[in-house]
Amino acid sequence: MKALVLAAGRGSRLGEHSQERSKCMLQFFGKPLLQYSLENAVRARVQEIVLVVGYRAEEIINEFGNQFQGVRIRYVIQHDRLGTVHAFECSQEALAGADFMLFLADEILLQPRHTAMLQCFEEQHLFVVCGVVNEPNREEIRKTYAIIQSDLDRRIYRIIEKPRRPPNDLRGTGNCIFRNEIFDYLQLTPVNPHRNEKELPDLIQCAIDDGHRVTSFDIGTGYININTPEDIGIAERSASVDDTVGRQVGAKDRR
Repeated sequence: MKALVLAAGRGSRLGEHSQERSKCMLQFFGKPLLQYSLENAVRARVQEIVLVVGYRAEEIINEFGNQFQGVRIRYVIQHDRLGTVHAFECSQEALAGADFMLFLADEILLQPRHTAMLQCFEEQHLFVVCGVVNEPNREEIRKTYAIIQSDLDRRIYRIIEKPRRPPNDLRGTGNCIFRNEIFDYLQLTPVNPHRNEKELPDLIQCAIDDGHRVTSFDIGTGYININTPEDIGIAERSASVDDTVGRQVGAKDRR
């Protein structure tokens, strides 16, 4: 199992916060935002970290070098930042033959459970497992994706990118695990007409429509995706009620 960590974006919606550096290198409670995803990957005992970089790539490479906490880092350059699925395309050679865990370099999880999610993926022989959190504020779900699933076994039937009307309180995150065969669906994924790029939920939906078993998993007690100055405030308030953000308490997964 490898980790694919996406850190190529600039974060233009953060305004002045990301003018001088990549948003994933912004300091949150004493360390770069990207480091939270790297720590989660190491705790899941991945064999290698494939780190996709683009904007200010040298800043990231100089900071983390060729390994993190004993796990090798392999860098992939995404010269044209055309979204998540394009990052998959750029990483296909580096991930050849390996199943992988996906992490976004601009997210923070409260009480993360990646080891338990990996166990679920392997024991149930899933094609994809999507990490979700319970989010009663449906405005937040509109920022990522929603899912429609079976109440019986959590099998996902529909994934909706940035839904106008979320159907429930399940908020999709960037924390997912994939069989390597997901690359078979890259060319089949439609281009989103609003963003003019291929989106992660549409890639997964192609696998669902082809009959593959995709389920959800409760990946944590809270989730912050850092895209705007308001998101920075949410992260700071979260730290006051859950010290996972500051100290990564989730080192041992809750079962």
